[in-house]
Amino acid sequence: MAGGLRLHGRSRGWLYAAGGMLVVSTDSFFVRWSRAEVWDLVFWVSLISLVTYFVTGSRSETMNPIRSWRSFPVPLTAIAVLSTVSQVSYITAVTRTTVSNVVVIVGASPVLVALVGRIFFSERASRRVWTAIFLTFTGMTVIVAGSVGEPNLDGDLLAVAAVLAFSIGVNIWRRWPEMSRIVGLSISAVLSVAVASVFAAPLSLDGRAYLACLGMGVLNPLGRLLHTNAPRYAPAAEVALFTPVETVAASLWAWLAFSEVPEVGTVVGAVIIVAGVLYGTVTARAREL
Repeated sequence: MAGGLRLHGRSRGWLYAAGGMLVVSTDSFFVRWSRAEVWDLVFWVSLISLVTYFVTGSRSETMNPIRSWRSFPVPLTAIAVLSTVSQVSYITAVTRTTVSNVVVIVGASPVLVALVGRIFFSERASRRVWTAIFLTFTGMTVIVAGSVGEPNLDGDLLAVAAVLAFSIGVNIWRRWPEMSRIVGLSISAVLSVAVASVFAAPLSLDGRAYLACLGMGVLNPLGRLLHTNAPRYAPAAEVALFTPVETVAASLWAWLAFSEVPEVGTVVGAVIIVAGVLYGTVTARAREL
């Protein structure tokens, strides 16, 4: 019975992780479609996200935000900074390289999540998960190698920075599962608005850009809430294995909306990463059953 409950809980974490990444995958579409400057996007998306978090929190949480922060001041502050760095780096990367390159690099985050968890939080991963991590790292290497010496290399490196911040954040959520997801992500949104306001010209956008900001401001927080809840039920390394859901979906959006056909290296990298995810999760569960 106990083993069955653990499996059920882990499957729930996988579902949250996959669902969260599917929703977040729309970000790259909105960024490209908006044709807006990076800081304008960060400002409006973060501001609208605050409203989304407030509405969601008022329906799902009774915890006092101030009291919640006082209970976990250091990890919640770290989450706010890391989430801000991840979001700004991701949005900027999408404007400087291809969507496919960005999302495939982000899809390789399991290797960093597992390493951070092992080094700083002593969370062990099974041999099967490490094999899956090796596959995702190989896929990321294939993608980045194709951009060495190219003008879009800085975009790829920004995507790597986003992955690093994301990976540390996943482990923090795993280490302190009692922390309020709403409060942590709301603090990040406030910080993003404050930083972006220095560089943004938020009233200079056209209708198309405002619609894109609205779409991101509603969908992105919902995806983040799903994904940050996943580590409550599954190890951080396994949660991160589902980031390739964003890889596949976002590449599809870019192909359908902008006719941005992925390079051969990007496709090869994506196939390797998806194979790693399937090996590390789905086949493992089939063997346990």
